[in-house]
Amino acid sequence: MIEAVATLTLKRETSRPPQDLVDRFRGAMTGHLVDSMNGRGALIPSIKPQQPGLAMICGPALTVHCYPADNLALLAATALVQPGDVVVCSTDGFGAAALTGDLLAGMLKNAGAAALVTDGTIRDQDGVEAVGLPIFHAGVTPNSPASVGPGEIGLPILCGGYPVSTGDIVVGDRDGIVIVPMDQAEAVFAKLERVRAAETELEAKVKGGLTTPDHIRALLDSDQVRWN
Repeated sequence: MIEAVATLTLKRETSRPPQDLVDRFRGAMTGHLVDSMNGRGALIPSIKPQQPGLAMICGPALTVHCYPADNLALLAATALVQPGDVVVCSTDGFGAAALTGDLLAGMLKNAGAAALVTDGTIRDQDGVEAVGLPIFHAGVTPNSPASVGPGEIGLPILCGGYPVSTGDIVVGDRDGIVIVPMDQAEAVFAKLERVRAAETELEAKVKGGLTTPDHIRALLDSDQVRWN
């Protein structure tokens, strides 16, 4: 690069959605959320929970970007995280060196983070699980990272194939992670309520013996189907 790059770039002011709005999404199924956002919003399927029993997470994102094989920005995020934040850390999908192990995971939990989500890898699985911080990641390797930077905190990132900004609402379960953009959260929640109601109605029909949905039967009886 022609110009020197700052060791760390930090957004001076970051916003979070109101707590009551975040709480409305707590416990939501990721599948329902995706259905509420036109089938989109989930990170790539390789990003899964380290501990399925700690997979139910919900909170506003604090975004972090670490250069491949480096975790300086994530270390610095321990000083900027707000209680309840889900730290979402992009590594550009680099998996050959771990982003974090048990010690940094412990620092994040001590600082108030509700969870860590990354498209990178972790190590020290036994220690990480003992810490009890929910972590979603793309894999495991014992290789260690450097901590020299550069890195960014609070700026928009691309993590797991999806754009994330600080303040977006992050929801996770055993199926994966869904990002609800902060400026769309009210509209998404309104649609989520309708999706839940429709799912409850269909679930009752399936339990009652439903085999083929009415709209499929109607399609089969229409002129849109050619029988050979």
